[in-house]
Amino acid sequence: MQGVSEILADIWTSVGGAPSALDAVALTGAEPQLPSSFRVAVAAQASIAASGLAAAEIWRVRSGEPQEVAVGMRHAVIECRSERYLRVDDKPPPPAWDKIAGVYRTRDRRFVRLHTNFPHHRDAVCAVLNCRAERDDVQAALMQWDGEAFETAAYASGGVVALMRSYDEWSATPHAKELAKLPLISIDKIGEAPPRPWPAGDRPLAGLRVLDLSRVIAGPVAGRTLAVHGADVLLISGPDLPAIPWLTIDTGRGKRTSLIELKSEQGQSVLRGLLAQADIFSQGYRPRAIAGLGFSPEEAARISPGIVYVTLSAYGHAGPWAERRGFDSLVQTATGFNHAEGQAAGVDGPKELPAQMLDHATGYLMAFGAMMAKLRQAREGGSWHVRVSLAQTGRWLWNLGRMVDGLSTEDLKADALMPVIEEVPSGFGRLRAVRHAAVLSKTPAFWARPAMPLGTHPPQWPG
Repeated sequence: MQGVSEILADIWTSVGGAPSALDAVALTGAEPQLPSSFRVAVAAQASIAASGLAAAEIWRVRSGEPQEVAVGMRHAVIECRSERYLRVDDKPPPPAWDKIAGVYRTRDRRFVRLHTNFPHHRDAVCAVLNCRAERDDVQAALMQWDGEAFETAAYASGGVVALMRSYDEWSATPHAKELAKLPLISIDKIGEAPPRPWPAGDRPLAGLRVLDLSRVIAGPVAGRTLAVHGADVLLISGPDLPAIPWLTIDTGRGKRTSLIELKSEQGQSVLRGLLAQADIFSQGYRPRAIAGLGFSPEEAARISPGIVYVTLSAYGHAGPWAERRGFDSLVQTATGFNHAEGQAAGVDGPKELPAQMLDHATGYLMAFGAMMAKLRQAREGGSWHVRVSLAQTGRWLWNLGRMVDGLSTEDLKADALMPVIEEVPSGFGRLRAVRHAAVLSKTPAFWARPAMPLGTHPPQWPG
């Protein structure tokens, strides 16, 4: 199996990073760190190190000053469970899942997973099943369905569910075959524009303006990572869009936040004005939804020539599932992780990874891709489109290899957390939260703004 330095080198060079830059990186610690047959700690460390190295490379280009980048494996894997360790005024997280979310059996003895944390997703599942939102009622209704037929019907009705597949089953699907043709991170030129000069500033991303139109974990982690290196990140949410408050707090550090009704002409006009002055547009909307509002990559490049446009999807941009909604837990289920982890643990049914690793690693790879595209824009001009997906990150994680006795690893204890926790004020109360794991020797990573409730700030850039 590849070591973590080789894994990082592959990520770095795959999008044009100079191999010589890798000499500045120190990766410490050893796997395993969490109970899993998959190399989750390595994935955490490599993805965070890639984003940290990109920030260091931008600083070198802007200032002429090289610096060292250090990432400890334990700190990295703790950060990839940051929502689990957040405390607000010493209170722990509320229950993470809706009451009917989770795993069920179907008539053909298959397993399906439901994601019902957003009310409209729960309502869609209950409409298909014609049952009340109670676990026993859902299970009874699912005994009238075969697994794949339910998965198809639920998606068609606006639900988000997944049939548990083995890795071999998943690999045989037309969609998996299309994904196998794609790189981990796609960076493509989508328009002509002159190079934008770097603004003045004393941090790698100082003066860069980032629009963050994302929810839940992966996209918000990307915005949080750009903010930790000094970017002006403006999180845009809708007044009626459901959110998960605990995740909003954890991933909101470093950001300003505004509400815009994007279904209205006025809201679209406000967003066009913000986009015209933005450097990076990062979005995790359902495929095609953002284009339907007038903000496709090509349209964004017309509004803001030189933009770096970042797209997050669940299942990637090619293949028959490209339009499917999805979340980390569902992608784990559909693509073979839950089946493989369950087999390794000797259980009859799915077993989750010990972190939302597809979400977190994808978030750091989004930030990495955005920074590498920004370097290209500053060097050669153009507008650029960066694409990542949870499923493609999963494919990468799978291909890192398995650990035979990984599940016998003891989970992290509370004393492992103390060195990486910081206390900071916020608009929600006093936070105890995980510091960023990439340590840069000349431009330390930190969040200059506190997490604030959605809609706290006007929809405008700081003066």
